[in-house]
Amino acid sequence: MTIPPITIRDEQPRDFPAITNVTVSAFASLEISDKTEQFVIQALRAENALTISLVAEANERLVGHIAFSPVTMSDGTSDWYGLGPVSVLPEFQSRGIGTSLINEGISRLKNLKANGCCLVGHPHYYPRFGFRNVDELVYDGAPASVFFVLPFNTSVPTGKVYFHHGFSARR
Repeated sequence: MTIPPITIRDEQPRDFPAITNVTVSAFASLEISDKTEQFVIQALRAENALTISLVAEANERLVGHIAFSPVTMSDGTSDWYGLGPVSVLPEFQSRGIGTSLINEGISRLKNLKANGCCLVGHPHYYPRFGFRNVDELVYDGAPASVFFVLPFNTSVPTGKVYFHHGFSARR
């Protein structure tokens, strides 16, 4: 399939149903998913915790979405954000759309003067963006091998990271 040009833009209220569809579709076959990612996005949105929420469009069809929300650091470090979920319709995966969403989101975080970003994700995917495992910062909700950080300056917070409570949404 030839992929038409992709446009990345801020989400709009009219996109909400399509974002849910993209998210459900993207995670449907992933064994590691608990199939609640769409509820996480809805909870973050309902609490105005989506600092950045971008969509990818191809021929006016929404084919991807990414969310960034604030995280809390136990050492008091501020201006760090969590990436996720990121979703691309299965028929559009492996075509650079997720990469474009991640790169644009990181660029926007840097424009906001963020100090860094962290996520829980696939260990073979996120290092290409500069994300890495570190010993000084931990997340109790996942094994260390799938928790990644990307500092935008030279320092990494120490202690624990806490994602927004919207990440515990189940419906």
